[in-house]
Amino acid sequence: MYGEDFETSIKIVVVGNGGVGKSSMIQRYCKGIFTQEYKKTIGVDFLEKQIIVGTQNIHLMLWDTAGQEEFDAITKAYYRGAQICILVFSTVDRESFEAIEGWKQKVEEEVGSIITVIVQNKIDLIDEAVVQIQEAEALSQKLQLRFYRISVKDNLNVNEVFRYLAEKYITEMNFHLTGDVPFQKIIGSTLPKCWYSTKRNAFNRKDISLRSMEKRLRTSKKEKKHSVDLKCSIL
Repeated sequence: MYGEDFETSIKIVVVGNGGVGKSSMIQRYCKGIFTQEYKKTIGVDFLEKQIIVGTQNIHLMLWDTAGQEEFDAITKAYYRGAQICILVFSTVDRESFEAIEGWKQKVEEEVGSIITVIVQNKIDLIDEAVVQIQEAEALSQKLQLRFYRISVKDNLNVNEVFRYLAEKYITEMNFHLTGDVPFQKIIGSTLPKCWYSTKRNAFNRKDISLRSMEKRLRTSKKEKKHSVDLKCSIL
């Protein structure tokens, strides 16, 4: 659908209770590394990865949000503009499983309905499980979300999660680019209408905005100006 030189930027937020492996999941996928040492995320962390889906260049921007309530005010602002959400719970943490619906609601309060999956991490600790597979599957059916069981430690199914999400996003975007359905239906209700006056330009504009957020996070400096093409911001 797109030209081979056209790059798609996708913002993905990874949410869930603290200690479930959100940071480890992103580190494993982006850097191919895993560490046993747990370091609590303060606020928001950010990594990126380039992949190819078909002939399409995809720029994934992975936002690792803190799972502690004291950081809610910080992290909720970073949900805005997300096109994809990964809800993570741990095999050995019952509370993290029971919190999934609450995390989903928090994200949807900021961005509306977006592409979302549920991920059960630490299945390498299945002998210590406090969440039964039937319970997890029942929750995914209730919320009508795809469900993945992964082990970041053993690098099991991690790549598959992100590959599925990227492919689903591109498939749905291609569908909407060929029809008359507004972009808000696929990339979230927070996207201002002025961004999709023309479909091609709308997608380019979203690309520019996401890169702007990425630059701010990297440099920790206030942007002096926005792109001349932008008239509104998703933050």
